[in-house]
Amino acid sequence: MAGARITALELFDQLRERLMLRWVAGQRGETRVLEAAETVSRRPSLSGYLNVIYPNKVQILGSEELTWLDALDARQRWETIEKIFQFRPLAIVISKNQACPSDLQVAAEESDTPLWLSPRRGHELLNHIQYHLARTLAPRVTLHGVFMEIYSIGVLITGDSGSGKSELALELVTRGHRLVADDAPEFTQIAPDVLDGTCPDLLQDLLEVRGLGVLNIREMFGDTAVKRNKYLRLMVHLGKPIDASADGIERLTGDSSTRRVLDLDVPLITLPVMAGRNLSVLTEAAVRVHLLRSKGIDPAAAFMARHTHFLQRSGS
Repeated sequence: MAGARITALELFDQLRERLMLRWVAGQRGETRVLEAAETVSRRPSLSGYLNVIYPNKVQILGSEELTWLDALDARQRWETIEKIFQFRPLAIVISKNQACPSDLQVAAEESDTPLWLSPRRGHELLNHIQYHLARTLAPRVTLHGVFMEIYSIGVLITGDSGSGKSELALELVTRGHRLVADDAPEFTQIAPDVLDGTCPDLLQDLLEVRGLGVLNIREMFGDTAVKRNKYLRLMVHLGKPIDASADGIERLTGDSSTRRVLDLDVPLITLPVMAGRNLSVLTEAAVRVHLLRSKGIDPAAAFMARHTHFLQRSGS
């Protein structure tokens, strides 16, 4: 899991059209980097209105901030501006196309600090930049498997090489489910309890099946057969057959556990791979069982409770 990072130039290019940004000064600071590690060790947020005590990495100057600067005497203003740039922010953004103070522009040029101008209001800049940085720098990991949308939830199909993951995915696509990513889906923890799965650009719409090679699922089955991203809610592992001498309880409850992905425990159901088993039907059933359990309905627990009640009645 590599540490996420973003440069000032990358942030500018990614938000330039949406926020109508213009680069006013500090062009030489385009290589400034914000590392994901900095977001967990610093008290302030990634972006925010001007803060000279706990400076944000992207400082936003609205009407109030510029008015406050104008109210300072010459010495205080110089010391404040110097302090702003000493903390080496990733960028400074002025809202509502306000006139950029000359001393601020000079300080940005001398310190190689990107200084941008936008017609958007301050709260719009804050929301867009904060959301974009939070997603870009969020913890992420690449897992091996096929990520699909089955019955509206994100399911990662895993298993050893040659276990039939791609063949199962192809059959599920023909049954109306959708492919998100094959082989190397990327998962980003965008919230404390949310893992967002996406497909690397290189593998977009592609599924590799032994004997057939690389298939373009979008071209073969249409736009509705693929999906850009999905939240990971369940993992289905294609494993070795269960030992005949295994505990009988497992036959009632199924082989269910969890797998740790970043900071979340994701439900995991293991399906034994054996000749003659219809894995697509079993996978659909596993997803339906998971949906029932998430609603508090557990068929195995209900059966065991019914069995206990029957034994108690028979004993009496």
